[in-house]
Amino acid sequence: MIFTLWKTWFWPWLLGVVFINHGIFTIAGLLPRSTLLGPNIIRLPHDAENRREVAITIDDGPDPEVTPQVLNILDCYGAKATFFCIGKLAAQYPELCREIIRRGHSIENHSLSHKWYFSLLGPWSILREVRGAQILLSDITGQQPLFFRATAGFRNFKLDPVLAHLGLRLCSWTRRGFDTQVSEPDIVFNRLVQGLKCGDILLLHDGNSARTPEGRPVILDVLPRLLNSLAELNLHSVSLRSAIK
Repeated sequence: MIFTLWKTWFWPWLLGVVFINHGIFTIAGLLPRSTLLGPNIIRLPHDAENRREVAITIDDGPDPEVTPQVLNILDCYGAKATFFCIGKLAAQYPELCREIIRRGHSIENHSLSHKWYFSLLGPWSILREVRGAQILLSDITGQQPLFFRATAGFRNFKLDPVLAHLGLRLCSWTRRGFDTQVSEPDIVFNRLVQGLKCGDILLLHDGNSARTPEGRPVILDVLPRLLNSLAELNLHSVSLRSAIK
């Protein structure tokens, strides 16, 4: 009788705990800057702050139209950036990836195919996505990626063991301009520079970039203004692998 009562009381409580626990993990996976699911770089280390460094990270490429123009803008300002590239796009434009490296920037892992439902994948599918991109990007550039960024930053608790197995570190960002959604460069720019300080990791996109009313990729209008602001603040844009040892 006591055992039966114990079971009657215990199981609803246990199910409630499981439900709450699952909910916490789910919410954490939808918060790109969360560290509840494992280590997550959202700022540069103190040494980089002391050197007045920031990191401009550029996602979803390479793009044959936009990326070359981004590289030219970076060259004009002597700035270095980190390109989180999609493996399948890198395979389509390998010479563009090699050009990114030749110009002194770095390429990191942004999954093989940039599935919008990446955070819903099981462990083996996550492994295929991350390892597939890791192999492709390493073969194309001759440099093994050191950092990983999930699609839109969304992930689940199965990702961290995969990254540990592959020797990758998860990196999100400090601030972003939402330049895949907002077609007004002023809004994107202001979101990036409001409160900007050394150690920040900034997010822009060469792939999937929103377009201005004139049809111009937003990043091409925002990036020169951003680099001018960095110069005025005496901040230096460096690659992640340069800033994080």
